[in-house]
Amino acid sequence: MTKQRVLSGVQPTGNLHLGNYLGAIRNWVEGQHQYDNFFCVVDLHAITVPHHPATLASDTYTIAALYLACGIDLAYSTIFVQSHVSAHAELAWLLNCITPLNWLTDMIQFKEKAVKQGENVSVGLLDYPVLMAADILLYDADKVPVGEDQKQHIELTRDIVNRLNHQYGKPDQPVLKSPQPLIRADGARIMSLTDGTKKMSKSDPSDMSRINLLDSPEVIQNKIKKCKTDPVRGLVFGDPDRPECNNLLTLYMLLSGKSKEDVAEECKDMGWGQFKPLLTEAAIAHLKPIQDKYHEIMNEKGYLESVLRDGREKASEIANETLCRVKLALGYSLPT
Repeated sequence: MTKQRVLSGVQPTGNLHLGNYLGAIRNWVEGQHQYDNFFCVVDLHAITVPHHPATLASDTYTIAALYLACGIDLAYSTIFVQSHVSAHAELAWLLNCITPLNWLTDMIQFKEKAVKQGENVSVGLLDYPVLMAADILLYDADKVPVGEDQKQHIELTRDIVNRLNHQYGKPDQPVLKSPQPLIRADGARIMSLTDGTKKMSKSDPSDMSRINLLDSPEVIQNKIKKCKTDPVRGLVFGDPDRPECNNLLTLYMLLSGKSKEDVAEECKDMGWGQFKPLLTEAAIAHLKPIQDKYHEIMNEKGYLESVLRDGREKASEIANETLCRVKLALGYSLPT
């Protein structure tokens, strides 16, 4: 029986943090044997906001190495760089031409980021959900692992598929496959260390708001020591008036591998002075093998380059087949 296909990716901007790892990458690793997986470094998305050209290429390699270090297995998964497969940009243009403008201006993330950028907001920021749709649809993905905040983008992708299939497909022969979001219940949305009501984010100007996967033990200890808490003794999950408490307990649960019930029992009578060293120890211990593997991979640059070259070849073959299918449906002639 053919495995269902999964497609996902992370931008090479800033450092990968626990939110990226626990909300996405660890889920990829745990479920990868069930699927035919394509994981890309989405560097085309990275320039929708101001970026640093001097570090874009090196950051791209860092993300690819961290995929491997976190446990992505090439026996089940293909790793590649988005910009190395030109079909992504070409399909995005074709999808642009059937996507109504108001679908994009209604996207929540665009509204939030556009406010921050003001008059400097780019067309790319408005349009990146269409590029995201192209990323997914090129590989006939059945499922897309995303956090809750990205679910709207999968819904947009499905709307684009329905529109294209209705206008250019046949009832018994759709042009594109409609994907489903794959969302994990626990840890799908890891919150900031400085504000438990906001998502942990690479774009947060304060590095104290997140634990990066490559942070040293000393840095991790300092960040947890100074993270925001509350004055209440006794730690519990799910209290809407204690968002930081819920977030830190969730982090401890996910990093330690303990069940929610065990963590709740262990921490119910604790104060923060007793709990923070436990969380620190769990974070350092969980990240050490990832960091060790990352440094091993980066010291063998030829290996990483070969992984990305093989990934590009496999991804390009599948993506170009889909692109040709769409172009034929739209009436284009194909080169002979």
